[in-house]
Amino acid sequence: MEAKKRVVLGFSGGLDTSFCVKYLTKELKYDVYTVTVNTGGFSDADLKQIETHALNLGSVKHINYDATEEYYNSIVKYLIYGNVLKNNTYPLCVSSERLTQALALARFAKELKADAVAHGSTGAGNDQVRFDMVIEITNPSLKIITPIRDLKLSRQEEIEYLKKENVKMNFEKSAYSINKGLWGTSVGGKETLTSSDPLPESAWPTPVSKTNPEKITLEFSKGEFTSVNGKTFKNPVQAIQYLQQLAQPFGIGRDIHIGDTIIGIKGRVGFEAAAPLIILKAHHALEKHVLTKWQLYWKDSLAQFYGNWLHEGQILDPVMRDIEKFFEESQQHVTGKVFVTLNPYRFTVDGIESKYDLMNSKFGSYGEMNKSWTGDDVKGFTKIFGNQLSIYQQIKTANEKN
Repeated sequence: MEAKKRVVLGFSGGLDTSFCVKYLTKELKYDVYTVTVNTGGFSDADLKQIETHALNLGSVKHINYDATEEYYNSIVKYLIYGNVLKNNTYPLCVSSERLTQALALARFAKELKADAVAHGSTGAGNDQVRFDMVIEITNPSLKIITPIRDLKLSRQEEIEYLKKENVKMNFEKSAYSINKGLWGTSVGGKETLTSSDPLPESAWPTPVSKTNPEKITLEFSKGEFTSVNGKTFKNPVQAIQYLQQLAQPFGIGRDIHIGDTIIGIKGRVGFEAAAPLIILKAHHALEKHVLTKWQLYWKDSLAQFYGNWLHEGQILDPVMRDIEKFFEESQQHVTGKVFVTLNPYRFTVDGIESKYDLMNSKFGSYGEMNKSWTGDDVKGFTKIFGNQLSIYQQIKTANEKN
């Protein structure tokens, strides 16, 4: 008997990927290997429940793969180094983690000698491009199967199919689609399909339970987030998770992002990301004290490109490695403490402390006292600095009179 073909399916345990297991097994006659790539959004209990569900659906083997540290080291670290916020708003919560998940699926497909890779993306979003492109680039021989997209299925059609197959799961659609990961949680619902409506309080995954201001101290070492209130962690992942637990109950980091999707339409998504936004703003404040003017300028310019290109799935472009090298080199002196005050729905960066602080009283105090030059030095500098514009204006004026 000819061996059945193997397919590796990215599996979250939701409706779409549950349908995919049944459809791939029954209709396409594949042995399905389900893989859940955890980028910081699942607890141990969640993962156990997902594994049981996958096996009950007919998965030959289920793999829970913890990619949280891999996700941090290959992507999140550089988002911090670059202070990356898409459209000055969105910390790339979901778009960045999809790339780690896609790369992991491609690796597992190779290890399992699979004939195909499958994912549950629809034909209406960015994820289909991210998964397809990464898989095609890393393993061009793999077939990519996307049942929901290919069959143009509605949610109700998926439910009816699974009920017919006697699948037991909660088919009641949540009013909001929630995707949680290390670098924030996205929230989608009926309001995000409009251009005007805000998300109601009930839509946010974390209720506001803290109302009294808290002062906290963050520490960075060569750009990496290492400590909160003097508590040092084994790695930056743990520091991020700790800060998230500390700050999210304030309702900090809630917003709605509107941006350009890969597929050419405008998209709107809510998110809550207390730790990412605090870290990015604190890190940027520290950088403004310890980096030079042109280091800051070129970092900002490169970071805008890096964030947009990452959002569009181009993690494998070698230019991304070039920019990451620049980011790494720029972080050599980004070491110190940042003082932050947490309040309901907002936070303030109060100041920094660093041995590399260029705002050093030894050289002068802005607007108060100068210790590095004389008034005559300034007069000469000003004349030279404005010389070309002076020549331009004189020639312009002389010719206009004629």
